[in-house]
Amino acid sequence: MGRSRSLLAAFAACLVLAGCGSGPSQVGAAVLFDDHQVTVDQVQDLLDKAVREQPAAQQLAQQHKLDLVGREIVRQVVLHDVLARVAQREGLVPDQQVLEQFLADDPLAEPVSGSGADPSQVAPQIVNRVRDHREVIIDSLLLQALGQKYFDRMSVTFDYTSVTSDGGGDRRAKAIDKAEQMAASPAAAADVIGADAAAGERTSVGEVVPAAQAPDLATLVLFGVPPGTVVAFQPSQEQQVWIVAIVRARDLNAPSSGAQAAQPSAAQLAAIGRRLLQPDVGQAGVRINPRYGVWDPVAMNLAPSSGETTGAVLPVKGAAQP
Repeated sequence: MGRSRSLLAAFAACLVLAGCGSGPSQVGAAVLFDDHQVTVDQVQDLLDKAVREQPAAQQLAQQHKLDLVGREIVRQVVLHDVLARVAQREGLVPDQQVLEQFLADDPLAEPVSGSGADPSQVAPQIVNRVRDHREVIIDSLLLQALGQKYFDRMSVTFDYTSVTSDGGGDRRAKAIDKAEQMAASPAAAADVIGADAAAGERTSVGEVVPAAQAPDLATLVLFGVPPGTVVAFQPSQEQQVWIVAIVRARDLNAPSSGAQAAQPSAAQLAAIGRRLLQPDVGQAGVRINPRYGVWDPVAMNLAPSSGETTGAVLPVKGAAQP
């Protein structure tokens, strides 16, 4: 018992050291919303529970990677809060029969072993298990319902250029630099894309993509920003291409084109629903304590720092806001 307590104390020290720095304006807040806060103590309680109950969390603590769990807790707290607001606005409720069946089977009952798995993939599984299981399952069902509601009516129109070669540098840095150039003025994006087209880069103007024809694309940042926004992102980790695009139109009531890809999976619908929350995160006034990192709207996740985000989202300077 003494050794176990010593181990827990060591883990607790790791938790404290996992992040540092000044917090938001309210002392002790992990996340600030416009109308309430989630405290550092609340996040810490879930971290402590994870270490007590989940072997995978104990492994991450031993590897000094428990900060992944802390960021995942904050991510899920943010999305849960925003989803509750959106579900109320949209009149969404979970299917009670499906909910009760999930709870009866409780797929979250078994601990996560995490042996040999990617820590970034293990952290969400850990947090799902230490949160209230009913709440986790309801969140999943609501995300699917939100994605299903808009899947057939979502469409975006955008112009884009690409970064396909690092030229001896960092593709991410080059993509973000190009995004900043395109966001400098209302005419800048057309100038940058025109110059890139002349130089032989892959570009396009006036691309119209309905979600129903590209479910995977509908989970990406292009579908989560208002018109007049420049985004830089890497569509696939398997490919080195970065896309820098300006969204010209975003329609959640687009007429059906009649052509549709296969019915999206539950996971795709949940990811589409999560992307639809993107504008509401900003509207909820979300502010993150720097000890947990920064909000990354491209990934709908937390990044350790602003230099480690998965891309950029930049409003065009001087453009009329919708």
